[in-house]
Amino acid sequence: MRAYPNLRHLAYLVALAEHRHFGKAAEASSVTQSTLSAGIRELETVLGVQVAERTKRSVILTPIGHVLADKAAALLRSADDMLDIAAEATAPFSGTISLGTIPTIGPYLLPRIIPALRERFPELRFALREDKTGELLDRLAHGRLDLVLIAFPYETDGLGTMMLFEDAYRFACAADHPFAHVESIALERLGGERLMLLEKDHCLHSHALPLLQGAPDIAEATFSATSLPTLVAMVAEGMGATLLPDLAINAGIASGSDIAIRPMSGEANLRSIGLAWRRQSGRTETFREIGDFLRGWARTEIRPWVA
Repeated sequence: MRAYPNLRHLAYLVALAEHRHFGKAAEASSVTQSTLSAGIRELETVLGVQVAERTKRSVILTPIGHVLADKAAALLRSADDMLDIAAEATAPFSGTISLGTIPTIGPYLLPRIIPALRERFPELRFALREDKTGELLDRLAHGRLDLVLIAFPYETDGLGTMMLFEDAYRFACAADHPFAHVESIALERLGGERLMLLEKDHCLHSHALPLLQGAPDIAEATFSATSLPTLVAMVAEGMGATLLPDLAINAGIASGSDIAIRPMSGEANLRSIGLAWRRQSGRTETFREIGDFLRGWARTEIRPWVA
């Protein structure tokens, strides 16, 4: 029978590939550096190839080491799925779920949904992480997150998804702006506006672009923000206008700011808030139950902003 590497040594290899440093990889693996180093040597013995080149100051994975680290990560994800399947069969809706969400959702929704989830699923615990969509999906793919709460549309091939509710965009401008008191704003009226958005790697930026295709001659401002509160502050200073989602508006993001928020006409100004997970996850049924609960919760608790 062939000799197989053990999962612990594979985990050491994955940590080494991520951190490129024996000390940091050992710390991330909760072992001593000598233990991790010995584990990597044992792995190399079993595999019959060198996976890392060591110097006094750094470590470099060999080309075959990179390939094997990817395979090791996939094996570890499969092992996690096996454990999840077993745990789900014996004690569903228990344990910890690593939940990731994006900055344009997390601060405005998590404080409301986490208490509701804890009441509905008292044996579940949620470990939370906030990041940009691309980084969250990467962590999800590599098994560092179980579930993500993001805005759609977004490319999620190979993932299970469930839409929860829709979130509309509103036009936000300075209080003395000509549009500050209009009933609603049609896209064609935005021509020439200095419209500020979040940086291009934020999903709110990409979601706004299809919406703005119907607005001719948008004069995008030179300032791009990293957060919605920064956008609100810049709008209040008269640097331009922006689009804000209902979730943030209803959570009070504009409270105390001298800005006006006006509805936009038409039905194109929506994003969908939903969940995504790995299809092969052993906790898929739990994620669907969470999604069903949140979808029902949203019907009564999530309301469109009203001028």
